[in-house]
Amino acid sequence: MYSTLGIDIQKSMKDVFDMQKKFIKGMEILQNMEEIEVDVTSKELVFQEDKMKLYHYQPLTKRPCKVPTLIIYALVNRPYMMDIQPDRSVIKNLLELGLDLYIVDWGYPTQEDRYLTIDDYINGYINDAVDHILDATNMDKVNLIGVCQGGTFSTIYSSLYPKKVNSLTTMVTPIDFDIEEGLLFKWGKYLNIDNMVDAYGVVPGSMMNYGYIMLKPFQLMLDKYVGMVENMDNPKSMKNFMRMEKWIFDSPDQAGETLRQFVNDLYKENKLVKGTLEIGGQKVNLKNIDMPLLNIYAEYDHLVPPTSSKALNDLVSSKNKELFSFSVGHIGMYVSSKSQKEIAPKIAKWIKDYSKGK
Repeated sequence: MYSTLGIDIQKSMKDVFDMQKKFIKGMEILQNMEEIEVDVTSKELVFQEDKMKLYHYQPLTKRPCKVPTLIIYALVNRPYMMDIQPDRSVIKNLLELGLDLYIVDWGYPTQEDRYLTIDDYINGYINDAVDHILDATNMDKVNLIGVCQGGTFSTIYSSLYPKKVNSLTTMVTPIDFDIEEGLLFKWGKYLNIDNMVDAYGVVPGSMMNYGYIMLKPFQLMLDKYVGMVENMDNPKSMKNFMRMEKWIFDSPDQAGETLRQFVNDLYKENKLVKGTLEIGGQKVNLKNIDMPLLNIYAEYDHLVPPTSSKALNDLVSSKNKELFSFSVGHIGMYVSSKSQKEIAPKIAKWIKDYSKGK
């Protein structure tokens, strides 16, 4: 055994050859890998308005919950995070637990959408999707599940249309923007969004995505790729890694006027909490929210700090309301094994318990 300055040369050479073999094997896996499948749970397009599409998932139980449930995702990412892989799909789990699910897909805005406002999304697209579901199911209310920014939109919608909402579930949802935690919230207060929107019209999703990556540069730009190299000779690990990469970089552009209003009215002026937010000429009063509320937040969320989400429960008038925390991060809320075992059952039970007799 040879050594120089305490270094085991033979072992070092073996490690180099082992890594080379692993790299070659990984390259073979990548070259032969079939197209990465996401969003595979069976669903049907039932309504479309402009680029917004409404899908209905095929029920997986004989007697699904009578009151339908609509999932409203954020504008800034694609909703298939909730159905990222068959063995880690919140949507599939919710279906297997007896919910009747619909989901809004916002599509990919182009320059013709630059003047869309929050009013267009909430009083237009979301309300039209809800009305379609109510007509199709012969019901007078829906259950809403709002995710991240989609949770903010769902909260605003529930305030404006409380008679159409049977229950509201929010997941990692920003509500109170006047907080000190979270780099994104600090950036939002000083971001010159007006110049950005005036320059681009429709703000590139890639630009926003790089901003999110910079919130955790070591973990999102270096650490994950080191981990990938360690497991690149494992076909299952590589496929799961590529699924996540596909989602992370599949970032839709943003309608400029909607983004302008979201940053100026919420991040900078915190109008939702203050009760001064106006949508379509109507004040958004969170006290109008009187339906059952399940508010779920992630304890290690670097995008939406728990303080921002937790504020909602003190601002509504719901008699039945619950805060529920999970020891995961923002993305772990959907893909972690913990979420599959605990979060989906919690949501399904809550919705079904408050849909009885409807």
